[in-house]
Amino acid sequence: MRRISILAMAALCGATLFAEDVKLRMLQTSDVHGNFYPYNFITGEPSDGSLARVASAVRDVRSRMGDDAVIVVDNGDILQGQPTVYYYNYVDTVSPHIAARMLDFIGYDAGTIGNHDVETGRKVMDRWAAECSMPVLGANVINTATGEPHFRPYTVINRKGIKIAVLGMITPGIPAWLPEVLWQGLRFDDMEETARKWVPVIMEREYPDVLVGLFHSGQAGNILVNYKENASLEVAQRVPGFDVVLMGHDHRTENKWTVNVDGDSVLVMNPANNAVHLVDVEMTFSVDSLGHVVGKKIDGHISDMDSYEPDSLFMAEFAPQMATIKEYVDTPIGTMTRGITTRNAYFGPSAFVDLIHELQLGITGADVSFVAPLSYDASIPAGEITVSDMFNLYKYENMLYVMDLTGEEIKNYLERSYGLWTQQMKSADDHMMLFSDGTRSGDQTHSKLKNASYNFDSAAGIIYEVDVTRPEGEKITILRMADGRPFDLAQHYKVALNSYRGNGGGELLTKGAGIPHSELPSRIISATDRDLRHYLTEYIREHGKVNPRPLNQWKFVPEKLARQAAKRDRAIMFGK
Repeated sequence: MRRISILAMAALCGATLFAEDVKLRMLQTSDVHGNFYPYNFITGEPSDGSLARVASAVRDVRSRMGDDAVIVVDNGDILQGQPTVYYYNYVDTVSPHIAARMLDFIGYDAGTIGNHDVETGRKVMDRWAAECSMPVLGANVINTATGEPHFRPYTVINRKGIKIAVLGMITPGIPAWLPEVLWQGLRFDDMEETARKWVPVIMEREYPDVLVGLFHSGQAGNILVNYKENASLEVAQRVPGFDVVLMGHDHRTENKWTVNVDGDSVLVMNPANNAVHLVDVEMTFSVDSLGHVVGKKIDGHISDMDSYEPDSLFMAEFAPQMATIKEYVDTPIGTMTRGITTRNAYFGPSAFVDLIHELQLGITGADVSFVAPLSYDASIPAGEITVSDMFNLYKYENMLYVMDLTGEEIKNYLERSYGLWTQQMKSADDHMMLFSDGTRSGDQTHSKLKNASYNFDSAAGIIYEVDVTRPEGEKITILRMADGRPFDLAQHYKVALNSYRGNGGGELLTKGAGIPHSELPSRIISATDRDLRHYLTEYIREHGKVNPRPLNQWKFVPEKLARQAAKRDRAIMFGK
């Protein structure tokens, strides 16, 4: 027996001695948001990043490594953000979906869905997933009728004798943002619980050489109601087995190592958004003469896509679709008598935000309207308004709600909003805006603000003041209704706002107004069937000419102090 053991050991040592290295690369995009071409169909200008450049990067890596050594994955939020996807989501629903065709053309091996993909509705999301050649993953997206995952929970990719298992998940916070009509028949389970269920299954059933988490969820932070919005780092640390966790959702680049509860290192990466960056994971496996992996080394870096030219074959393949979308966005719908910009919206009433206020009130007949600048820095010039301008005016595919709120809830809602937006000024030299501490990164780096501008709601339909010398919770004084009627804290009012906000997004209704999340559905008086941008477009088509102007229904006080601070802060935010 001893001789057999020695021989076996000798054989093993010999096999290990003659191990060879197998090198693989895994490339990841996330939160592409329809940025397919090196052209922004909203602004009419060249764009950074794009899938066209990703196609070049992938082709370059494959040419050096070989096709069988490269794995390409996407991490969701591809179906909203540019007219490219809107057109194939809702206008041309017969042709093959452009997002599916492009991922197939590049040769993606797996993908997940993101919350903005869910927001397109079951019909659009499921059609796109069915048209993709790659498996679309979502272990924690559960069909409530069967109790099983609606999408494949994981996939196994074989490359050069190496088995790579990929477990896909999405942030479970969907019910906190989106109306149930968009995800009816589904539920979104906790990510850590789901990982604890599926990792042992994958290990015992598949025996992978490497396990990758593909999570449409940010690194950490934000507990919405009972949902952990960004739990990727927690899963990497608390659920043993992962070698790599690829993140998305929060639009922030990341490349770091963390350690799990077993003391093993896990590489955690995120390419941020708009295909401006590409995650590149380098994996080297030592394989013995028997084909067993006896060692592995993993490293990663993030590549800048603007160092690549758009792929000529990609651009030629999808030139007809580009021409179609260009014709669509150039369609005129009306005229505007003056130019508008979101820049003014941070310092007082602005024609940009107040135009949406007027349209919401006009469409719904509500008493009060809530609107935020959905784009940090956007503008529309005077003159002809086209479809592309409407994407600038209203960035997201939110629906329009009318909800029942009391006067006190309206006040507390605004207290929460302006608390995210402004700080308490204690001297004339203080900032009025609530600026970041410098740790924020991602697509709002340039904004310098601590919080996202799409949560900075102002109101129309009421006359009110915001005292910048007071702390959060004590800033707002509502003087009267805009038509002169008294404003009553105890009275119920009809309030127009978007569906993201109406379902609890930004927590202005929950942490601000103090309404339990479970009570929000019962407060909805009415909801549109189509997205708000559609109704805004039809409203402008019907009226022909739009005369945007500030409604001047609110102001910062003390006025002199606020005016001086606004001048300084505007220069920090916009350079002038």
